[in-house]
Amino acid sequence: MTRILIVATSHAAMGDTGKPTGLWFEELATPYWAFIDAGADVTLASIAGGAVPIDANSVAGEIAPSVARFQADAEAMARLNASVAIADIDPAGFDGVFLPGGHGTMWDLPDSAALIRVIETMWADGKAVAAVCHGPAGLVNVKDAAGQPIVAGRQFSCFTNSEERAVGLYDAVPFLLEDRLQELGGRFSGAPDFAPYAVRDGQLVTGQNPASSEQVAHLTLAAARERIAA
Repeated sequence: MTRILIVATSHAAMGDTGKPTGLWFEELATPYWAFIDAGADVTLASIAGGAVPIDANSVAGEIAPSVARFQADAEAMARLNASVAIADIDPAGFDGVFLPGGHGTMWDLPDSAALIRVIETMWADGKAVAAVCHGPAGLVNVKDAAGQPIVAGRQFSCFTNSEERAVGLYDAVPFLLEDRLQELGGRFSGAPDFAPYAVRDGQLVTGQNPASSEQVAHLTLAAARERIAA
């Protein structure tokens, strides 16, 4: 059985703006069901553990079918409200790690020593490391065995500078993810604003925005299963 670790943000405020933020629900729900429906075993963790904060904008208006399914599933909601703290995770028990986005990730994923430890260990073991939208914020301080950023020389995608401007948060985020990952040596690859786009470069899988979540999930499964078969 393929074992996937999903790690969500625990950060609920948009810096010092006073505006709430958190996890973008679709970026968790769509991959969660893609993994479950494919027969994978899924563990839901977060930076602090416990209930994961949800960005209210991600459940406003007409919600995605995957989100509706998640909200209607008692087991899934129980996992969301009692997530495992990343510090308590043994990376040896997983074949891949997946980081959903939401603006909250920009504040607590980059400097989480526990998350860095988990991803670096899994990377060194050749396991799948995946993220979507703002989830790649969790990769900015992750290095390989040679001390180089894992994105260096590799194709990646993420929520773009242009998309950040379009949602009015260009000046609210602590850094621009597209720029930061390129500064680390990553090779940006993307599509027009809000169009689905995902890219795999070896064991690294990334996607541009919420619409990319399903594509990222399938590429993650493929990368994880190749590692198992190797």
